[in-house]
Amino acid sequence: MNPTEEFAALVSTPEGFPLDRAALLVAKHARPDLEVGRELARIDDLAEQVRQPTLDGLTRLLFDELGFRGDQRNYYDPANSYLDAVLDRRSGIPITLSIITREVGRRIGVPLAYVGMPGHFLLQDRVDRSIYVDPFHRGARLSIDACEQIFRTLHGSDAAFDPSLVAETSSIATLARLLNNLKALFSRDRDLSSLAWVLHLRTLVPGIGDYERQALSQVLAGLGQFSAAADQLDILAANNPEERSTLEASAHRLRARLN
Repeated sequence: MNPTEEFAALVSTPEGFPLDRAALLVAKHARPDLEVGRELARIDDLAEQVRQPTLDGLTRLLFDELGFRGDQRNYYDPANSYLDAVLDRRSGIPITLSIITREVGRRIGVPLAYVGMPGHFLLQDRVDRSIYVDPFHRGARLSIDACEQIFRTLHGSDAAFDPSLVAETSSIATLARLLNNLKALFSRDRDLSSLAWVLHLRTLVPGIGDYERQALSQVLAGLGQFSAAADQLDILAANNPEERSTLEASAHRLRARLN
């Protein structure tokens, strides 16, 4: 299977999927020479280096001894969303550092939950739910009050905070957020080629598909790939009977541009 097919098969697995592998398959679309198996072995190696299989032992290795940290200087560099690059540079953004921390923890029996707080991704200790971990700030321990303080710093002192904002986030939602970060970056840079593969992957994530098809069609048309753009509208039309005639007409116009 090619990386896109492998990604599609992985995210549709009913019993869930390893997020490290999914994130590496995302990165492989930008970095074709990436070897997913080799990168997974690097995460295995990190787990083997943890001398004490506890949360303290995990964070001591990653943040104190190996120096994993948040990339404050080049936060919006797309490489910060590629797990292999984060492993290479030992710096990244909250979500990729959280994936690495959680996946190393999983290997050594330290259960951590993803927490998709708006604006700043975190982890939560599944043994003591009162403890949150901030991988972007070198594994700092946080209380829910400290999480609220970060939230208000990001969104304003009057922003409404609710404990549901720091509830556990699923792997599928975490993956969708990782892709959404890349979507925002490539949209900003008007990098249509990269935006096309990101949107394509988002259409494969359960619960997102149709939401992104129109945008993907527009990007493909912008790249001159009119047949592929029309194909996306055909799928959208089949799934949305109330808009079928409009979507089919748009697909017809796109195919007419091939002549």
